[in-house]
Amino acid sequence: MGRKTENTSFTCANCGKCVLPLTNGSYRNHCPSCLYSLHVDDNPGDRSNNCHGLMKPINFQSHSKKGWQIIHACQKCGTQKLNRIAPDDIDSLLEMAKKISHTQI
Repeated sequence: MGRKTENTSFTCANCGKCVLPLTNGSYRNHCPSCLYSLHVDDNPGDRSNNCHGLMKPINFQSHSKKGWQIIHACQKCGTQKLNRIAPDDIDSLLEMAKKISHTQI
């Protein structure tokens, strides 16, 4: 599947918002509003996984070469995956950071 095919709009399976494709040369695989994704890939972009469970954002981390990444956990099978953030994820990431910091106090 080519990047042009992958980079399409979709409706978020978690919050129902319409998610537009990125225009910065990358492609989007999660909702910028709630940060949820779907478990559809075995390898990035291959769409070969049949689980299709909701991937809940559970944390985030910084990678020296890839930048900030969201840690997703599949609510159906438990698989965890990393996804690079998109430029318009910042507000949602800040909200997640607030929730994480409140649970660790």
